[in-house]
Amino acid sequence: MNEPNDPRRDAGDETASGGGVDEYAETQVLEPGSHAGAVTTAELETALAEAESRAQAQREQALRLAAEIDNLRKRSAREVENARKFGAERLAGELLAVVDSLEMGLEAARGEGAGGALVEGQEATLKLLSNVLEKAGVRPLDPQGEAFDPQFHEAMSMVPTPDAEPGSVITVVQKGYLLHERLLRPARVLVAAEMPG
Repeated sequence: MNEPNDPRRDAGDETASGGGVDEYAETQVLEPGSHAGAVTTAELETALAEAESRAQAQREQALRLAAEIDNLRKRSAREVENARKFGAERLAGELLAVVDSLEMGLEAARGEGAGGALVEGQEATLKLLSNVLEKAGVRPLDPQGEAFDPQFHEAMSMVPTPDAEPGSVITVVQKGYLLHERLLRPARVLVAAEMPG
């Protein structure tokens, strides 16, 4: 039998009687039209408009950031490509003096009728150097007979001649070179001028 002060009996009585914490919970029900703590439709519409405005601003900012990242990626790719293509520009420019020297030496040797192992060695060296430059993207500009182009040619002098079209290249004094599509050195040329008449 339960003692009068037995806590199990008290809890059981509360449960049996339907009492307990829920019996004392208060609920607040607002009647229609009551404004105590309620939000009006105008306030909701204002809050919605503000939220939509903030969301739109966030979308625009996200689009701008995505565009900036894409531009940065493209710019970096271009810079890497240019570094790959034109990184050897200075070295290639300095090697052109070696090519010029070998070509002049060969011309002088051939002009004197020289031959033999020394000339063959110079020819082989020039061919090897030319192949290395070509693999690096260096190509010669030899505009003999072409129209003078100030973007790629440097006119040393104008020579009146009846044998060539005025404005055309009649003599290449020094070949020019391109590194890929970039001018490494202009071709130095003599240009045909009109005959005085």
